Amino acid sequence: MATSSSHRQRPLRSLLVFLLCAAALYVIMAVNNAWTPKLGLDLRGGTTITLTARNTTGQGAVDPNSLQLARTIIQQRVDAMGVGESEVTTSGDNQIIVAVPNVAPDQLREMVGQTAQLYFRPVYAVEQVQQSSQTPSGLPTPVPQPRPTTPAAKQPTVAEAMNWKPSERDQADFAAYKCGEEFPDVTDQPLIACDREKQAKFLLGPVVVPGDLLTGAEAGIPSNGVSWQVNLQFNDRGGRLFEEATRLLAQKQEPQNTFAVVLDSEVITYPRVTTAIAGGKAQITGNFTQKSATDLANVLKYGALPLSFELSESANVSPTLGGEQLRAGVIAGLIGLALVVAYSVLYYRGLAVVVVASLVLAAAITYALLVLLGQAMGLALNLPGIAGAIMAIGVTADSFIIFFERIRDEVREGRSLRSAIETGWHGSKKTILIADAVSMLSAIVLFILAIGAVKGFAFTLGLTTIIDVLIVFFFTKPLVTLLGHTKFFGEGRRFSGFEPEHLGVERRRRRTRRVPVAKEA
Repeated sequence: MATSSSHRQRPLRSLLVFLLCAAALYVIMAVNNAWTPKLGLDLRGGTTITLTARNTTGQGAVDPNSLQLARTIIQQRVDAMGVGESEVTTSGDNQIIVAVPNVAPDQLREMVGQTAQLYFRPVYAVEQVQQSSQTPSGLPTPVPQPRPTTPAAKQPTVAEAMNWKPSERDQADFAAYKCGEEFPDVTDQPLIACDREKQAKFLLGPVVVPGDLLTGAEAGIPSNGVSWQVNLQFNDRGGRLFEEATRLLAQKQEPQNTFAVVLDSEVITYPRVTTAIAGGKAQITGNFTQKSATDLANVLKYGALPLSFELSESANVSPTLGGEQLRAGVIAGLIGLALVVAYSVLYYRGLAVVVVASLVLAAAITYALLVLLGQAMGLALNLPGIAGAIMAIGVTADSFIIFFERIRDEVREGRSLRSAIETGWHGSKKTILIADAVSMLSAIVLFILAIGAVKGFAFTLGLTTIIDVLIVFFFTKPLVTLLGHTKFFGEGRRFSGFEPEHLGVERRRRRTRRVPVAKEA
């Protein structure tokens, strides 16, 4: 009897321990005062862009260290914008995902998409785009020719760069060039580029001062001025190069007495030089507003990205649309839950309590883990993640169906109900584990290969699959065992779900025994 009593207490003990563990999650939530999960940008509104990296040469695999360095620089740029809850993460071996709330998509793309390759180049010729039909002063009639892109082995000195003269090929390329076309930006070769407004194009000499010699960049208004500008500070070597270059520029005639400040192959400004500029300081002037000057200073301040990036994906969700999507996701989940409960009541009758209790507990544990993971590791619930959670309803219900149908098979073979519950469990748990393993494998593969918000679906699917295994082993099976020991379920009473007719067997006739009656003497 002691052995039998101990055996009967094990399901109850498993239930109590599991329920205590689930309750502990909510105790942790109360201690941290965290009751709602962190929402992704597609639910609370914001902008998400996906950048695909490539080497500046355009060849070879992307170095993981360079990708991580680029992520750090982009994170610093985004933080400098003054927005909270921004996220900059790497994906795969060549992508960076930037998610920022309440920022215009164009502003975000301009801020983080720049590689910030800053150079100072001497200007040889300038041509207004609207007068492109005319030949620039001093240049012959254009004859377009292909241009090599392999850089030279030796960087020219400042004097060599300042005395550079264009070849016939350079002149032909300049005349044929149209703003928006790509042109190789190699430091020891000339560059053909346009300004940001696409109103003028420039034929520029080799780089005289590289931007990596900058030590600081700040936006401000000079004491005697009214327009915003970006103030630059060079290190000692950069200051010497800049002073030598401006001294040589001051001796030339217009437009060759100007130098272009080139950022990511675009001319930001091209000031005229009348005297040598010493002290390692320079200013970038132009039609700046406070915002545009600050953005440019932030890009330059945190350094150049070690890689080039192409915009692969961009999405913008307003807070209103995000709220509507969240409500739609919750409604879809409730509808799915209601349909599963209705089916369980119609088909499994009283046993529907097991299905409902398992689903409710699985939902409670899933919600608690999403809240705690959001606090601990920044996990944000997005719309695909909600879809993964909704799929978990079917996964949990399916595990119970496998278990119950196995019990029916065991009863049909002549076993008693209590014996069928135990043997049915041993036969069904392997199938349940295999099904969950397939679901888990799908989630892992999808998480590794997917990008962007689809990772949320994969993560939630994997998380709920693990929860389903725990629910089935430590809640559903013990609960069914306990119910099998009750009179209502164990004796197969009407609407219990264990009726012999419902299980597909005939009810055994009860044997009766006559009680002898004593005769009076």
